[in-house]
Amino acid sequence: MADPELQLVARRIRSFPDFPIPGVLFRDISPLLKDPDSFRASISLLANHLKKAHGGRIDYIAGKWSGGRLDSRGFLFGPSLAQELGLGCVLIRKRGKLPGPTVSTSYALEYGKAELEIQRDALEPGQKVVVVDDLLATGGTMRAACELLGQLQAEVLECVSLVELTSLKGREKLGAVPFFSLLQYK
Repeated sequence: MADPELQLVARRIRSFPDFPIPGVLFRDISPLLKDPDSFRASISLLANHLKKAHGGRIDYIAGKWSGGRLDSRGFLFGPSLAQELGLGCVLIRKRGKLPGPTVSTSYALEYGKAELEIQRDALEPGQKVVVVDDLLATGGTMRAACELLGQLQAEVLECVSLVELTSLKGREKLGAVPFFSLLQYK
């Protein structure tokens, strides 16, 4: 890891063993969000990757805000990345959190199922979108986000995240959709 910006980002990720349950090693991005230089570096690195990979072909960033609470950390990256790239950001949320006509999809959780939705008029058919979240674990919510965008006939160019937990093999659930993460942990 020779890139000084990437080193700055990596130093701000903390690990908490046995949280929230025994056997889980939780990767905490809170210190990164607290440090403006680190957060700015993470957005810059993601933006630079997307510029190299897709040039000016991206129409929107899709940010996943999974809850109605303030603890949905992934939502912080979507609008910030969109702003950095000079793009708009469309929201993907838990069912029942968006006004107007929506489309939804359900996905499996280890303890049941959940649903995500997007406003029906968020995108036009053929528009090119990148999905962003703070962390990729099992890949269920990111795959559901891609399915939602597919229902709107948008083209998902790529999914990106700050952190990837490689041992959970979440990128495999994305199938043919390219995936990029700044930091990988087992």
